[in-house]
Amino acid sequence: MTIGIVFKLGSDIIEVRVQDFNVYFRTPGFGQFADIEGLKLNKVGVIKEFPDLKDNKEWKKEAIKRFKEKIKSMETEMERVKYVIDDLKKYGYVPMYFQRAGHRPTKLNNE
Repeated sequence: MTIGIVFKLGSDIIEVRVQDFNVYFRTPGFGQFADIEGLKLNKVGVIKEFPDLKDNKEWKKEAIKRFKEKIKSMETEMERVKYVIDDLKKYGYVPMYFQRAGHRPTKLNNE
């Protein structure tokens, strides 16, 4: 099953799709979804999450590896969706809707 989540960051709308063990992102200006390897990662944000990567020349590769390992360690897609929502909220992303494949979007409560 595929679960989509729509976030707002400033005036931008960001879509995230969780499909099995894969997480895909679509940002404004891009017509198709890309996995985390296709995104620009902010080093300051990565270091905030993983302080030990501060002086690591391969910080981006290691952060992507850790993200993928974390996603794979979760048993269900809903567990992955909750993790993505909670993680992105820390960086100012406001979750707006989520949608299970074939169902109407559900508005998320932003408490």
